[in-house]
Amino acid sequence: MKIILTQEVSGLGSPGDIVEVKDGFGRNYLLPQGFAISWTKGAEKQVTSIKRARSAREIRDLGHATEVKGQLEGLKVSMTARAGDGGRLFGSVTPAEVVDAVRTAGGPAIDRRRLELPGHIKSVGTYPVRVKLHPEVTATFDLNVLQAK
Repeated sequence: MKIILTQEVSGLGSPGDIVEVKDGFGRNYLLPQGFAISWTKGAEKQVTSIKRARSAREIRDLGHATEVKGQLEGLKVSMTARAGDGGRLFGSVTPAEVVDAVRTAGGPAIDRRRLELPGHIKSVGTYPVRVKLHPEVTATFDLNVLQAK
């Protein structure tokens, strides 16, 4: 099955990429979740607009990606969240909250879709967060989740 990705899919491609996947994976997962659209000649025109939007927000080159990696890895990122007794959070930490915490800590603007959280963060503590900045560059920083007073 030939599809056009509309979002970043780990291990498959970036928005605007035309990829060939197994029928079941495309029909049962990618299309219903909105990660892809079916490939047609008309949809091919949408690829150009998706790629234009991607180029506007993506990191330009390898040098820029390594520069941003250096900024992220030297950062002390912490955030507060409401938690009950024992440090269990009410809800979980979202990628958008992590991006806000990075921005508050003085870090660079990053795309929330490029974050790779270690599962669901549902308790107070320190967690390693990965950011895929470029196909060849991945930055890792520690996120310290504190209990709100």
